[in-house]
Amino acid sequence: MSNVKRVYSFGNKKAEGNGKMKELLGGKGANLAEMNLIGIPVPAGFTITTEVCTEFYTHGKDGVIAMIKPDVEKAMKEVEAQMGMEFGSTTNPLLMSVRSGARVSMPGMMDTILNLGMNDQAVEAVAKRSGNPRFAWDSYRRFVQMYGDVVLGMKPQSKEDHDPFEEIIDEMKAAKGIVNDTEFTADDLKEMVARFKAAVTKQTGKDFPNDPWEQLWGAVCAVFESWMNERAILYRQMHKYPAEWGTAVNVQAMVFGNMGDNSATGVAFTRDAATGENIFNGEYLVNAQGEDVVAGIRTPQQITIEGSRRWAKLQGIGEEERKAKYPSLEEVMPAVYKELDEIQNHLETYFKDMQDIEFTIQDGKLWMLQTRSGKRTGEAMVRMAMEMLSEGLIDEKTAVLRVEPAKLDELLHPVFDKEAVAKAKVLTKGLPASPGAATGQIVFFADDAEAWKENGKETILVRIETSPEDLKGMNAANGILTARGGMTSHAAVVARGMGKCCVSGAGAIQVDYKARTMTIGDVVLKEGDWISLNGSTGEVYEGKVATQAADLSGDFGKLMDLANKYAHLKVRANADTPRDAKQAFAFGAQGIGLCRTEHMFFEGDRIKAVREMILADDEQGRRKALAKLLPIQRGDFEGLFEVMEGNPVTVRLLDPPLHEFVPHFEKEQRELAAEMGVSYEKIKEKVEALAEVNPMLGHRGCRLGNTYPEITEMQTRAIIEAAMNVKKKGIPVHVEIMVPLVGNHKELKYQKKVIDATANEVFAERNDKIDYLIGTMIEVPRAAVTANEIAEVAQFFSFGTNDLTQMTLGFSRDDIGKFLPEYLKKGILKQDPFQILDVKGVGQLIREAVFKGRGVREGLKCGICGEHGGEPSSVEFCHYAGLNYVSCSPFRVPIARLAAAHAALKQEK
Repeated sequence: MSNVKRVYSFGNKKAEGNGKMKELLGGKGANLAEMNLIGIPVPAGFTITTEVCTEFYTHGKDGVIAMIKPDVEKAMKEVEAQMGMEFGSTTNPLLMSVRSGARVSMPGMMDTILNLGMNDQAVEAVAKRSGNPRFAWDSYRRFVQMYGDVVLGMKPQSKEDHDPFEEIIDEMKAAKGIVNDTEFTADDLKEMVARFKAAVTKQTGKDFPNDPWEQLWGAVCAVFESWMNERAILYRQMHKYPAEWGTAVNVQAMVFGNMGDNSATGVAFTRDAATGENIFNGEYLVNAQGEDVVAGIRTPQQITIEGSRRWAKLQGIGEEERKAKYPSLEEVMPAVYKELDEIQNHLETYFKDMQDIEFTIQDGKLWMLQTRSGKRTGEAMVRMAMEMLSEGLIDEKTAVLRVEPAKLDELLHPVFDKEAVAKAKVLTKGLPASPGAATGQIVFFADDAEAWKENGKETILVRIETSPEDLKGMNAANGILTARGGMTSHAAVVARGMGKCCVSGAGAIQVDYKARTMTIGDVVLKEGDWISLNGSTGEVYEGKVATQAADLSGDFGKLMDLANKYAHLKVRANADTPRDAKQAFAFGAQGIGLCRTEHMFFEGDRIKAVREMILADDEQGRRKALAKLLPIQRGDFEGLFEVMEGNPVTVRLLDPPLHEFVPHFEKEQRELAAEMGVSYEKIKEKVEALAEVNPMLGHRGCRLGNTYPEITEMQTRAIIEAAMNVKKKGIPVHVEIMVPLVGNHKELKYQKKVIDATANEVFAERNDKIDYLIGTMIEVPRAAVTANEIAEVAQFFSFGTNDLTQMTLGFSRDDIGKFLPEYLKKGILKQDPFQILDVKGVGQLIREAVFKGRGVREGLKCGICGEHGGEPSSVEFCHYAGLNYVSCSPFRVPIARLAAAHAALKQEK
């Protein structure tokens, strides 16, 4: 173990690591190393690897410290040499930052410590060296507060708890008549530090650590511990990041943006993360540290003149006032801005992607603290990929892979209707932090947003500013509205990553958490009142605002063309009506992989005929009722065939148990009895006779067709006649008839006999013919295992992974919610198997069935029609399993198309 390298140094344009080492050094550490190698000014430091994080959870704090101590001490000597200061010195102290850094960006989810190494001796030395006692004591009080929160456990654990540090700040403000933190003098801050340290002693029973090395080990271990904090775990679950990855720890020399008016700190993006526009943008604060910008505690200013003017226009501020009160960095520090602009251009060109950068200006010198591929909305992701392709920055394959399939979901759903927006009352305007349309009831706390969602309510989370502790509520809410914060605030960055509508920095809002009210001028809105957010304009509307379908032309269309070019898998849709089929076809569906005929039975008066068929006493009665359904089904199928214009349409024969179609309550049963002219007792008796102990495994699917072949006859006739009618109109048809729930090849044989006989009757009557295929839905494990026998009869397989998952895992999808959260928390399951295909279990059955089926019938067409067909990682599995197509709901078709292209390109690599 001693030969394993666990610490990698960087600084002075040299580095032991590089940008390709994200798995080991984390994204932040790898990019810090790479920035050094390409000559970017970066404060010296070192990275403790992600592997040490894993070792931390195996060997514990003391074991890990012993393991890395010699390497850390050696790396610290190198930092001291490069920065010309000494860690722990009482005369020339080197202060450090300690930051997390997973291989993927997890903004605000883990912990950070700044100004580490500060103590009662160092603060005097820093004051003397800088000539700025206020800066020195401000840095000290920040360190004590941050270290106390993160390492010593002083942070409140719930919204009812008080933050002892914030209470002290508020008390001192009140006592001294101070409004803003910047008004505290050096003496005030010195008093604050003393009171902070006393609070630590009182709450923890231990004095605040004075030894810089003790501080360092406490901070390093706290960052490792934060990998498993509640918000980090939730974020990983939301984005499907494995817990095994771990986080690196980056220990880096501090540079200070709070040394005075010639110092500043900021966050910037090389392109607009919300819209994708190719414009350098970001925010900065003079005389501040980085957390001030991200937390939104002070209203930040824009980096560029153009950005400043746009911001001022949104706020209703004139040009003269803007220049006087809110000047851009380009105007305040033109030379530094010019250097920053050159660096951001260099970074985007070098990394060939939009960069999210953090920087500090210390006494007029620019330092870069971070670069990473920036979080962006789905809209921005598509636009950037297509524009970078046209600029020649990336090639077609990179452009396709650059867009995450799941993010397309943000583009597919409705936006506000233009006429409705024009009539809506605008309450206020903030910054358009994350685009989209959101309507919901106001809630003020994250826990409430989560609870309300569980009760089926739609919410807007309203906060003064958000923090990482609000993640659950942000995820549960339809949208987020904050009074403070800019385009790079926590709310903005996290919302964009979630694809969640967000309006930030709406300064006219007054939030009263205690009263649970939001006041805008004379308007007072209470918890539960409805508002709507326009994340594309920053406008906040009163009440609900109607929506309209999103526009999917332009860059989106170009991306879909590229996806088709590189994908091998075809993508069909699960559609039961011509309306659904039309929507799917507009999204690029290449056929219908599942038409659930039973869904057609619930519209209008159709259910009456279905119930008449079910309640009939004999075959003659059933046939009479089925005759009423025949023209209805035929009309529906005609609509599907016409919309699909010759693309394959797979129609599944009746699948659910008959009890689903009859009323189960006395009131409805009596109404049905009166309608049918029979006694209530007869209806009740029939309904009770249809009831089953376990209907999912009961009289349904092909078992219905084999018991009552007249049902299969009617549906086959409707399908074949509809196809022939459409063919007569000059529209090509491609018919596939699917028999559900087959577990024994003899079941399918019997159904095929009925289908073929009925089809031949229609052909004889019409003196014409069409081609059709007969296949089955593989949803019973036995069918997968005996697929070689079934393939002797079936011309295609369609895997119904919803039921196949239930039967293989023994989980009821209706009841799994009772234990799934615990299973995920304990790691028994890594994800919900009904959302993401269980590759090791269900997936192996699919592979086996495809292999055995094609062993009997060469070129057997195989597809998947469960909702897994629209989930990107499941689509990727289907590609590797050799399926011909996936089928999913209409709104997931573009996601599946892009995922199919991703799978092909990844395999190519």
